[in-house]
Amino acid sequence: MYEKTFPNKRYKHTINFLKQHVSTNDTILDLGVENPLSKLMISHGYSVDNTSGTDLDINTSEIENSQLDVVTAFEIFEHLLSPFTVLQSIKADKLVASIPLKLWFASAYRSKTDMRDRHFHEFEDWQFDWLLEKAGWKIIASEKWTNPTKKIGIRPILRWFTPRYYIVYAERISES
Repeated sequence: MYEKTFPNKRYKHTINFLKQHVSTNDTILDLGVENPLSKLMISHGYSVDNTSGTDLDINTSEIENSQLDVVTAFEIFEHLLSPFTVLQSIKADKLVASIPLKLWFASAYRSKTDMRDRHFHEFEDWQFDWLLEKAGWKIIASEKWTNPTKKIGIRPILRWFTPRYYIVYAERISES
């Protein structure tokens, strides 16, 4: 996916947010296959295991059987048909997750060549918050940021001041 370039701004924001909320002593299950961001997390001192690429809509056993401290999910929930099921299956007490936000001036993303590279959900921040809360998570911290491009046009101008990404740190609500 990132053969020649990496989303440096997104990765920088993600790593900085992770450092604010997760200790390098914690072990992490990163949802999705090993990727440049999970490798970057490791280079920053985190212990990271990735899921194997199993379709998490169909099989959540890797998540359910995990004994790690934190689950990270960076730009994965928008690809799932049922992110609620995945969120409920997490056994860890901490979650750091990010999503691309729905933009009023851009349609949902869909690759015509890769069935897994499509967005089934395009979330607004309040929708993602509601999903997390309903699945048993309490949001402790969140941030948004823009994703400007160097292209010319109306949409590229709008990307300079319209937040594109949303990240949250959440903790499991205890069942007392």
